[in-house]
Amino acid sequence: MSMLQGRLGNLVGAPSGYIESLSPEVRRRVKGLKSIQKKHAVLEADFQKEVLALEKKYLTLYTPLYEKRAEFVSGKTEPTEEEVQDGVSDDEEEADEDDDKEDEKDAEKVDGVPEFWLTALKNNPQFGDIITEKDEAALKHLVDIRMAYFEKPGFRLEFEFSPNDHFTNTVLTKTYFYQDEPGYGGDFIYDHAEGTKIEWKEGKDLSITVETKKQRHKGTNKTRVVKKTVPAETFFSFFSPPVAPESEDAEEVDEDENIDEKLEADYGLGEELKDSVIPRAIDWFTGKALQYQDNDDMYDDEFDYEDDEEEEDDEEDESDDDDDDEGVRTKDEKAPECKQQ
Repeated sequence: MSMLQGRLGNLVGAPSGYIESLSPEVRRRVKGLKSIQKKHAVLEADFQKEVLALEKKYLTLYTPLYEKRAEFVSGKTEPTEEEVQDGVSDDEEEADEDDDKEDEKDAEKVDGVPEFWLTALKNNPQFGDIITEKDEAALKHLVDIRMAYFEKPGFRLEFEFSPNDHFTNTVLTKTYFYQDEPGYGGDFIYDHAEGTKIEWKEGKDLSITVETKKQRHKGTNKTRVVKKTVPAETFFSFFSPPVAPESEDAEEVDEDENIDEKLEADYGLGEELKDSVIPRAIDWFTGKALQYQDNDDMYDDEFDYEDDEEEEDDEEDESDDDDDDEGVRTKDEKAPECKQQ
């Protein structure tokens, strides 16, 4: 929304002629109302700045918890008995005790929680849709995801990896920048994003696919093999964010008509990581976070279904009335029978 407000801001408030048609005394009062709105906008901007300051304050408080979480996931430290008991819910406590006794007999030593972040991301609908099977081999080495704020409005996401066969980077970053001037209502407006250049190892670049084709020479009838590199769908395109055209030339618009959608989707992924995946990583890992989403969807479906049911009842009542009056079968009467079939 912030991005769209920024792009469409010039269209808001376009004159329609109505204000000019008002009497002078009414237009004077309208100017007074605008003065009040300007003062309100100043307060809104201050409000957004205080919200950002509060987010930064609590990120500092969250950080020790995130650091301890990273140690548990990597296996550097083990949770205390008190922490384990605190993390057990009432309905799983008895089952866990029985399972632990059986597992301890022939259990192999495992460090930390394998594939913690890969599982958490795959369980998230937004990221599950963009993670391919080939990506999983690299994302198994993802050991932590962190975030940080800047002095100016904006934030950075950090993906830490253990040594892997695909790239040499140990940390991949994605930085989101906001415009210097706030938008309508004091909201910060998304400007652009920048990602780390991934240093792929030879033959391991997940962002491309090599297509092999055979070509036959018309004169000699000999064949040759031609290899062509084409872009591939991959999670790691996240670190190569789309770039908005610098001008509104028709040629640039034709080249990528969906640039606004891509920018909005890219910004949405960053917000999802910042506001949901990082703070509630364990809930995405266990799938608990999905339960809340499913409940919301179920409530919406039930609400819509009840409305549809009421409409169908009304249609049936109307068709019954028509039958009584005319003694013939109507189109409305046939519709429910077709749906049942």
